[in-house]
Amino acid sequence: MSIFGQLKYQIWAVLWTVVIVVLCSVKMPSGGGGFFFQGFDKMVHLGFFYVLTILLFYGKIRYQHNYSFNSLTIFKIIVITAALGAGIEMLQWKFFSYRSAEWWDFGCDMGGVFMGVFSYVLLHKSNYNETIMSKRS
Repeated sequence: MSIFGQLKYQIWAVLWTVVIVVLCSVKMPSGGGGFFFQGFDKMVHLGFFYVLTILLFYGKIRYQHNYSFNSLTIFKIIVITAALGAGIEMLQWKFFSYRSAEWWDFGCDMGGVFMGVFSYVLLHKSNYNETIMSKRS
């Protein structure tokens, strides 16, 4: 299947990526390090990339029509999301004078990614064990 054929399964991840890039590019109200509270920005980065990771896995599962575990898929998702997170920080550093690039933002991006990977692996393990147990019954 062509890349465009595979891409239709990733439409939610693509749309969420657009939302992330737009929201990370807009000018935030002045008032310090947090919009609602100190560290809010870091939680947003964590949440953005957690949801993105889950959506990428969801698209992959729909494309495969099964829930098989694949280490290469996990590696690709980590690389793609790391590139996106680094790209956003580079844009904030070089092009958006009203935004600042921070290593902590990238760290929170990757924290969200690894939370998503952990969720996927945990659910896969749970699904696998449930399948094995039902076959034994």
